[in-house]
Formats: sequence, C-alpha cells, structure tokens
Amino acid sequence: MLRMLGSERRNCDGVSRRETLQAGGLATLGSLFGMPSSMLNASVNSDSGGKAKSVIVLYLLGGAPTQDMWDMKPDAPGGVGGEFKPVASNVPGMDVCELLPNHTNWMDKCAVVRTVNHKAGCHNPMPSLTGYPEPLPSIGVVQDNLPPSMGSVCEYMNQESDFPAYVHMPCMLGWGQHIRRAGPYAGFLGRQYDPLFTECYPTSEKPSPDTYQPQIVHGEPKLPVAKLPKGVTLDRLKARRRLTDQFDDALRDLERGGEFERAQKGALALLTSNEIREAFDLEKVAKAKRELYGDTLFGNSALIGRNLVEKGTKFVNVTWDAFWTRPAKLDGAIWDTHSRNFGILKEVLLPVYDHTFNGLMTDLSESGLLDETLVVVMSDMGRTPKINKNAGRDHWTFCYSVLFAGAGIQGGTLYGKSDSQAAYVKDKPVSPADICATIYKCLGIDPEMQIPDSNGQPVKVALDGRPIEEILA
Repeated sequence: MLRMLGSERRNCDGVSRRETLQAGGLATLGSLFGMPSSMLNASVNSDSGGKAKSVIVLYLLGGAPTQDMWDMKPDAPGGVGGEFKPVASNVPGMDVCELLPNHTNWMDKCAVVRTVNHKAGCHNPMPSLTGYPEPLPSIGVVQDNLPPSMGSVCEYMNQESDFPAYVHMPCMLGWGQHIRRAGPYAGFLGRQYDPLFTECYPTSEKPSPDTYQPQIVHGEPKLPVAKLPKGVTLDRLKARRRLTDQFDDALRDLERGGEFERAQKGALALLTSNEIREAFDLEKVAKAKRELYGDTLFGNSALIGRNLVEKGTKFVNVTWDAFWTRPAKLDGAIWDTHSRNFGILKEVLLPVYDHTFNGLMTDLSESGLLDETLVVVMSDMGRTPKINKNAGRDHWTFCYSVLFAGAGIQGGTLYGKSDSQAAYVKDKPVSPADICATIYKCLGIDPEMQIPDSNGQPVKVALDGRPIEEILA
C-alpha cells in the first residue's frame, strides 16, 4: 500500500587547472587517513536510537534525471516528458521507469523523497555530502574551513578503533578528470578524518573520442597499499613500530596532540589487517555473486562496500565517477547528459545502475544485513524538465529525488510532490541538510550533536537540517 507523504572535457563545470589540485595516485600512507591539523576537542555523543549500523551511498555523479527514474511525468507536454514509460512496482502507485525493472521488486523497502532542492550551484557535491548550502568559489578546491562530510563525522566518532569507519570508492572524487572535488572530506574537523580513498585502474571495451559515447567502465577498487615494501615482514614492521614509539611519545606532546598517531595507526591497519584485505579480495568471491552485482567498476565497488559494512565500516560511498582525462577517454558523460540523454540512459546508465542496485539489495537481504544497513541513492543535482536541442537535459537544482532503502526506512513511501513537469517543488520541500539529518538519525547519530568548527565554535553536524520523520520506520 502506497503511503503518500507529502582543453579537455571535465564534466561541464569549466574548472581550470589553476583552480584545482592535481589528484594523482595516493603516494604516501599519510594521505590515506589525512595529514594532521590542529586537534579539536568536542564531546562526541549519539542518541543511539538508529536502526542502521552502516550506510552505503550510491552516488550518481553528474545529475541523475528524476523525471526519467522515480518521478516520471508521462502526461507532461512534448519536449518535457521524455521517451520512457513508467511501470508499476510492488507498491501500488509507486511507479518507476521501465528501464529500472529490478527496482519494481524493491519499492516496498524504499522511500523516495521527490522534492530535494538547493541553490549551491551545479556539480557541487558539498550540499549532498555535507548539507552545506552555499556555492563554492571552485568545486575543485578543498577548503579546510568547510563543514565535514557525513562519512568524516562517522570517522570522527570512531576514534577508539583503527578499522576505517569511512571508505570512499573507487577513487578520489574527481581523479579521473584531473581535479579534486570538494565534498567527501573532513573539512574543519581535521584531515585525519578524511576517508580512506581507494585506487582504481578503469578499462572499457571500446574507448571513444566522442564525449557523449556511453561506456561501461570495468575494474575494481584497490587498496592504495596492498603489501609491505620489499624485504619488510610483519614482524620486522612491528619491531620498527615499537622502536619508533619511543620517539613518537615525546613528539606527540610537543607537536600534534595525537593526530599523527591516528594517521600512523590507520596506515598500519591497511598493512596488517586481514579483515580489510579480505573485504577487497574479489578473487575469493563466488562467480554468481559477482555476476549478481555486475562486472563493472560500479558493481565491484558496491560489492566491496557490502563486505566492508559486514566487517564494521560505518559509512561507504560508492561513486559513479567520470574517467575522461585519466587514464583514457572512457566515460565523459557519466550522469551529466547534456546530449543524448535517452540514448545514454538506455544503453548504459539505467541498466548498469539497476543491475547493481538489485544485486546490492538482494545480497543485503539474503545475508540479513539489510536490517542493519541503510542504502541511499543520491546525486549532486537533477536535470531540466525541458529537453534541449541535443536531445539532452541540462543542469537543474530546483527539484530532484533521493532514494532511501533498508534499515530505518518506512518502505513503500513517497515524500513530497513536484509540479506537473518535475520542475519545481509543489509540496514539502527538502534541503540536502534534511537528507543528511535523516541519514544521521538512521545511524543513531543525533543531528543536533555539536562539533567545533575551525574557530572552535559549536556547529551542529547536520547544520540546519531536520530528519524527515515521515519516511522513518
């Protein structure tokens, strides 16, 4: 029963090299868990009432079109409605696009929020990942005075453990375009709470110089440091560790108050933790399970994300990222479909995404992990209702959707209404900060919890966001 509640191309944002930081391979262990900054003191507290132990975010970079996925408008006038038809799901009245056939089996576990909007500019990941509502001077500049990502807050609350609470896959956001996008970082909390970024070596069967030629990207996310240096055994490494501890004890008091120790512990965990290595070892995964997720970079990242939450990782971000300038011209369109919107959606985007989403939901459900894992599908913005002269949809931040599923969610739920063209919010507007607050609430983190900003002043983790109580179980 439906419950209606209310140069080279770099996407199209024009970020220049002068405005960006080169995001090459992660060369040092320190960069994996962040370099030290001034220690911030704050009481870490939680309301401990959340039903989700972990969250997996499927992040569709570029701007996923809500009107071609979850908020279709088949009766909209020509030039708006699109080429696809809605189909019924297992919840009456909760239709989805015909190119998302697997979703029809899961909508009783899902809530779709159809009225998300912001004014922070196009291709800005900050609102969706942090709740921060303001435009940035450059989306390719990471600023330490900005609010932290949700994952970094989870890492901040994980100070007693060396196991990573926050993992971002398949690569540093923007690496495939030679930029370093803001959003996933710890901001004013300190770089020691940045995510563990994985590396990847993406491939495609038919690389093309055509910017909008859809590509299925293959590959696997890899740990940046998968083995010890030549000639160094675990025993030898631990012996060195004991020796350097004698010096570090004194240096900590004089220099960084323990931050560098956290970075060292994180790096050491990557080298010595069997659990971390096992989560990334896809060679031991049965062929049927790999096929369930799809043999794509996105699918393999989601599969590893599932392994990580089983082992205790709190926040996993799986991004459908762009690979246009590095390592080759593999996928420049991603979900930024200014041209051939319907062709790209039909040939690559929707089938691959639908396959992976179904695989993740099936695996989580059969393993019992869905009862304690929140799945969120989000994007940095939406796309215009009007179809342009290139059969594409352009940037649109005024109304788009976010899908929630799994732990803590009232399934079979729609929240908010868009207008007849999915152009503007008609009822119950939702900010990205509200989305973040809802995720925090599901995780048992009080959205009102305060952390110190760069000036030591208390700031709520969800900023001004409020949980969407109507979609929570």
